[in-house]
Amino acid sequence: MRKNLFLVALLAGCGTSPVGKPPPFTAPDRTVERNAMLNPGTQNGIETVALAPSSRASLWTGARGSLLGDRRAMLRGDIMTVVIEIDDRAEISNSSDRSRSASQQAGLPQLFGIPQRLDKVLPNGATSSSLVDLNSQSASSGDGTVRRNEKLELRVAVTITDVLPNGVLAIFGRQEVRVNFELRELLVTGYVRPEDITRQNEITYDKIASARISYGGRGQITDMQQPRYGQQILEQALPF
Repeated sequence: MRKNLFLVALLAGCGTSPVGKPPPFTAPDRTVERNAMLNPGTQNGIETVALAPSSRASLWTGARGSLLGDRRAMLRGDIMTVVIEIDDRAEISNSSDRSRSASQQAGLPQLFGIPQRLDKVLPNGATSSSLVDLNSQSASSGDGTVRRNEKLELRVAVTITDVLPNGVLAIFGRQEVRVNFELRELLVTGYVRPEDITRQNEITYDKIASARISYGGRGQITDMQQPRYGQQILEQALPF
């Protein structure tokens, strides 16, 4: 029985997708967006109240649903749109060249008369006046080039999960699209200022502080593109 359980666990760990089934979605009732929407309009645990109308006879009202009200996301649980348009290019080229030469000589012309006595026993042409003669040369050169080109255009709805004491909004968004047996997942987190949100209730990715944008997926195609767990472990363990 234990052997069978071990084989089942081993086979389950070979891939991220269930056998014969598409990859499952993330349960919506376990997300941080749902928790924020269950307790909307709170800041540090204190409920915030919208502006009251200045007068009953006035056409202007501070309510967010009014004609002139500000409908931009600003409270916990509100939703806004993040526009991601990344078109980055980077090219770096480095070149280095170095050379060095050195020459050293050492001898003992006078040392208690020892060199003179030593010259008598040395072979013809040998002398102790230059005992050590060293020459060295070294040269090195290197070239390096880095080229990157990234382009990504996406739009995703995010939820305000918290309002910090300084008024900055913490956002979190997850989008999952499943086609057959492949699940595409987009994650966006970070911090934004309320004044950077446009009247269309949108914000661009370059105005998100500590932005974390992840675009990937899971499924049968992703599993085939990744090496098996055993191969990854061997590549980390083997020194050659």
